[in-house]
Amino acid sequence: MASSLKELLSQNTMPSAAELVIDEGAGVVRCVACGHRCRIAPGKAGVCRVRFNEDGQLRVPAHYVAGLQVDPIEKKPFYHAYPGRNALSFGMLGCDLHCSYCQNWVSSQTLRDDDAVARPTFIEPERLVSLAVEHGAPVMVSTYNEPLITADWAMEVFRLAREQGIVCGFVSNGNATSEVLSYIRPCVDLYKVDLKCFNDRNYRRLGGTLRNILDSIGRLVEMGFWVEVVTLVVPGFNDSDEELTQIARFLVGLSADIPWHVTAFHPDYKMTDPPRTPVATLLRAYDIGRSAGLKFVYPGNSPGSVGDREHTYCPNCSELLIRRYGFYVQENRMSDGKCPGCGTRIPGVWEPDPPRKSNNSGRPLPVRM
Repeated sequence: MASSLKELLSQNTMPSAAELVIDEGAGVVRCVACGHRCRIAPGKAGVCRVRFNEDGQLRVPAHYVAGLQVDPIEKKPFYHAYPGRNALSFGMLGCDLHCSYCQNWVSSQTLRDDDAVARPTFIEPERLVSLAVEHGAPVMVSTYNEPLITADWAMEVFRLAREQGIVCGFVSNGNATSEVLSYIRPCVDLYKVDLKCFNDRNYRRLGGTLRNILDSIGRLVEMGFWVEVVTLVVPGFNDSDEELTQIARFLVGLSADIPWHVTAFHPDYKMTDPPRTPVATLLRAYDIGRSAGLKFVYPGNSPGSVGDREHTYCPNCSELLIRRYGFYVQENRMSDGKCPGCGTRIPGVWEPDPPRKSNNSGRPLPVRM
């Protein structure tokens, strides 16, 4: 199964974008799509397994999706972008990390884990964009696998999406390079980063380095992406007061306006020993983030259990702006991104005339290709 899938994927590729490959001579190339900066000899693949060197040319994934869904943008999660609206989400196969608790491991760990057997569905960029238009989705998001390693094809999609006025985003582990962020910036406005912990040893267990993730978040903010950060709070892994405080202070040092989502872990993939994250831990993380100076902290994956902390309030006058229950927006009181009480502009990417309530059901919609 693994060998046949590898062969199938190798047949559905395109040359890497010129911005994401460096010719090192003698047929060797260096891929700069993610922070590993893999040096790849002919016949070999990078850490992600899906970007490979064929006769001195870097080949990269194209022409398929392994996941496709229309669902609430709050599920990404983006809370400060197009609230109450649906996003068309698509993903491919592969990842540059190997997180033991990955919830999308069937697609992300393809060619690395023999049990990861997600199959591709072949589709072209034009059809993906037309599906977003047909479903009335004002946003398209590359997600499910790591979008940095499939950025070349995502940009083929997003260039067409921008022509239709669609806002585009990445849901990513943040293991980026300056080259890939410059490459996607013309089409990508929204960027969610998983900041998984604040301990380099633990990051290396997941396949990355803390420093590169932190540097990437800083670059994203400097380059004007709208950035939201998620920390999956895992008992015994990253839930100490010290580590949560370090994360919160780091984000405040970049911008107190960055929304920080502290979400509940549930046992998955190879990490089945830790229990589900208690609500009390999420509330503690919320308090730590607010005490550090973050204006917007959101406990996640526990709808109805965290009181009013799912909602968005004006940081100036404390007026209720957006009332939520899980992925469903019950009320949006903003107009043109401003507080109706004091007129303060709220950081985010807002519609000029947003719906007062969700125009989604809070649930995924089936997509027929």
